[in-house]
Amino acid sequence: MRPSGRDLSEMRAVSIETGFTKHAEGSCLIKMGDTHVLCNATIEDRVPPFIKGSGLGWVTAEYGMLPRATNTRMRREAASGKQGGRTVEIQRLIGRALRAGVDRVALGERQITVDCDVIQADGGTRCASITGGWVALRLAVNKLMKAGDVISDPLVDPVAAVSCGIYAGQPVLDLDYPEDSEAGVDGNFIMTGSGKLIEVQMSAEGSVFSRAQMDQLMDLASKGVGELAAAQKAATA
Repeated sequence: MRPSGRDLSEMRAVSIETGFTKHAEGSCLIKMGDTHVLCNATIEDRVPPFIKGSGLGWVTAEYGMLPRATNTRMRREAASGKQGGRTVEIQRLIGRALRAGVDRVALGERQITVDCDVIQADGGTRCASITGGWVALRLAVNKLMKAGDVISDPLVDPVAAVSCGIYAGQPVLDLDYPEDSEAGVDGNFIMTGSGKLIEVQMSAEGSVFSRAQMDQLMDLASKGVGELAAAQKAATA
């Protein structure tokens, strides 16, 4: 029934290659099916002005798509002189999501920026960015702890994200682009490794959905995030 032939509750193949770039304090290439995202974490001994002197750390994110990440070439946003609304919304989402798993007191007054660059897009780029972004963040924090710059681990719970939706009348896990473009209901579920919700983005795109269907999607998301958290743990072990 699914274009990919997957079962309703089956994720795309997930792989996470760490240490993908040379210079970043933490980096990985995450692949969720044909969606590939490069995630780099950079540590800086400064924080935004609005929290300077508070003793709190900060985690933020930037997001972008390469021109041929999609089927047709997209113009670089730098060429137009400004970021699009979608880009701004997604990178704010990534930052919020990652901060939810961080003890900012334990992090100390420093900033970690996670850059998420989509190399190839086939649906679920924001979810892959959050999941891979956490791995890059974990690796960067590991370096801080190894150097003795951070005493207590500031990462309190892994953060991962997965899409779920109603496709051809059925609840499905981890939508690829053919499903996402035709789904009657589409949602992104951001959760901690312990199963707590951080953010849920749900919208009906052609058909309304019931409370029972929402519960089915929640169950699928919990399953998917559990698998992603296991992949994150294996990648950073």
